[in-house]
Amino acid sequence: MQVTETLSEGLKRGFTVTVPAAEIASKRDARLKEVAANLNLPGFRPGKVPVSLAKQRYGESVWAEVLEQTVSDALRTVFDERGIRPAGQPKVDLVSGQTDDGKDLEFTVEAEILPEIAVPDLSDLTLTRLKANVSDEAINKVLEDIAKRGRTFEVVEEVRPVAKGDVVAIDFVGKRDGVPFEGGSAEDVNVEIGGEGFIPGFAEQIEGMKPGEEKVITVTFPEDYGATELAGKEATFDIKAKQIKKPVDAPIDDELAKKMGFESLDQLKDLIRKQIEGEYDQLSRLRIKRELLDELAKKTDFTAPEGMVDAEFNQIWARVEEDRKTGQLDDEDKNKDEETLRADYRKIAERRVKLGLLLAEIGRKNNITVTPDELGRAVRAEAMRYPGQEKQVFEFFQKNPQAAESLRGPIFENKVVDYLIELAKVTDKEVTPEELSDIPPANI
Repeated sequence: MQVTETLSEGLKRGFTVTVPAAEIASKRDARLKEVAANLNLPGFRPGKVPVSLAKQRYGESVWAEVLEQTVSDALRTVFDERGIRPAGQPKVDLVSGQTDDGKDLEFTVEAEILPEIAVPDLSDLTLTRLKANVSDEAINKVLEDIAKRGRTFEVVEEVRPVAKGDVVAIDFVGKRDGVPFEGGSAEDVNVEIGGEGFIPGFAEQIEGMKPGEEKVITVTFPEDYGATELAGKEATFDIKAKQIKKPVDAPIDDELAKKMGFESLDQLKDLIRKQIEGEYDQLSRLRIKRELLDELAKKTDFTAPEGMVDAEFNQIWARVEEDRKTGQLDDEDKNKDEETLRADYRKIAERRVKLGLLLAEIGRKNNITVTPDELGRAVRAEAMRYPGQEKQVFEFFQKNPQAAESLRGPIFENKVVDYLIELAKVTDKEVTPEELSDIPPANI
């Protein structure tokens, strides 16, 4: 095999590779013998099919198979001998030898390579781990929400105006230009004042009515209303208020806990405390990981492969475009022009690629790997996200090993992060839950 370097510019490398025709022909003949030995054709005993007949029937497909394997092996040799680690899929162009015509195989290859990454000195790595305690107020807030969900409504006997929080039964007739419209009338419909589920402005205009009172209200249907003939249109409703009910929250006691399957209120409180602690722990890890990555970003002094940055940017930008279409763009991005927005997210893409490469190098040099058990647990966790479809999810990963491999990256990164946090000098700092939740943007 003859190799000539044609490009060496920054992280870009290019070569012209020539493999003698005789070498490929030898591989072709060996493969055809294997094919012939395994053929079952009428008139021939097993293993006795002539190679010439196998070539006649399968010569082209065998040649394509041998060619693909030869190129793959040649690339591996070229890169291994030169200590090159491609940053992505190399670009290969065949020059000659594509067909079984006796010519040498010649192809060109261009690839972007991974930079030399020197693991920085991490002995001075200092981090702050934020911690928040679970207050009784936080537990009581959850209990109050539970009690509210379990509330009942009792009839208000006194004649009084309906107030916010009340539920009032009403009859209504909806009209457009004084004419009732289809589906716009109903009787004994419960409307919660201050609640959701009705046209904006509907429940608000009922507040203050008394049982037996009648009133005409005017509302405008939302632009995205399901019935297109009413979307964005103004309508009136003839309203008659009837019975008022007021909400009564369930008492926060042992009986409430027992309805939820617990032995006592204390047991329910313990579970709530553990759940909140788990949420705080996740936020704490997110904060210290962000700080760690910000510190590592200061220590990355290598150039990121352009192709990897392009790929990362394209993924980010696709999400930005989707958020822009749905009106969910971050407030700080809404007033930026496209050029500024692209530049900002290009920096984010470059930061992610550089940090990913640095974490990978730290993991490689410290023999950090993902075990089969860890990968298996990740697959099981993914399956649990689809209740009732766990079997199909397992089958998907079994049939698509590359999909299971996509779970390896996050596991590996978290193991490297854990290693670095263990290595760092970590100071614990107690903060409020609000301070813990206030995650600052990454330094870019």
